[in-house]
Amino acid sequence: MSSDSPPTKRQRTRDEDAVMKQSAFWFIDGSVVLQAENTQFRVHFGVLARHSTIFRDMQGLPQPSDEPTVDGCPVVKLQDDPMDVEYLLESLYDSHSQEKKLQIPALGALIRLGRKLPLNTPQRLRNTMCLADTFDTIEEYDGIDFDMVTLLSENNILSAMPCACYRAVNLSTLVELFDGKPESHGTRPSLSQTDLRRCAIGQQRLARKLFQPGYTLGWARKWEFHDCTSPVTCRASRENIWTSHMEDSEVYVFLVPRYFLGRYNFCAACTLHATESMTVGRNKIWQELPEIFDLPPWNELRNNL
Repeated sequence: MSSDSPPTKRQRTRDEDAVMKQSAFWFIDGSVVLQAENTQFRVHFGVLARHSTIFRDMQGLPQPSDEPTVDGCPVVKLQDDPMDVEYLLESLYDSHSQEKKLQIPALGALIRLGRKLPLNTPQRLRNTMCLADTFDTIEEYDGIDFDMVTLLSENNILSAMPCACYRAVNLSTLVELFDGKPESHGTRPSLSQTDLRRCAIGQQRLARKLFQPGYTLGWARKWEFHDCTSPVTCRASRENIWTSHMEDSEVYVFLVPRYFLGRYNFCAACTLHATESMTVGRNKIWQELPEIFDLPPWNELRNNL
């Protein structure tokens, strides 16, 4: 910001000085002070303007003489959690943060502030939201599956919801869905009533579809091929799959054929048929995944980032 005369520094009271604290992001050559609740951040207007259209529009505007300043820097008050602001500034200033796995609170902060300011959303954040089933860029912990569903749901990022819901129900028992999962720090991540209903019903639907004809393991229940060279062995393997996975609480609808079938004794012909059937079944489940969790079809789901 600039003006014809230097900004007037407002005399702060002792009460203000007593409650305000400086964050770790306090640069002596900073040109603007962000204030969130009782925490102040002295940073560079140019850095903020590079990433935020709001700060870009503010840059160069004259500073009214009666506006508060700190050490000659204008003060911009934010109605946000100080930790959210700190996570944001870390992503803007610390190049090493781009190499680290994101924590869920940091991810939430980037989403909330990215929409509010708004920010040029980093490609890494877009990828993280689109690949919520893998968590390659997110720091994992017990209960992250539930926290990810909550984060996406609260921020209306629906395009990643089917994958996140699937991961949550695939790795959880029904008891864990309702009671939450204990986490190492003593917390117990849990789902809201809306997301709990979505996941519990989705888990039931997935389990029911798993062995239906045309789905991932439907071929194990009803074999329709007649070129098997080891009927006794292959039949025993199919029965083993049927009995073991019917009793399993996890819903393996996206099994990888070459790894899964390698654990059983199938002849070459049956291996080929099973592989093709599983591939078709996996694709069918993928197309239906949003509907399974009471969401719109894939082509209607969008990331609002």
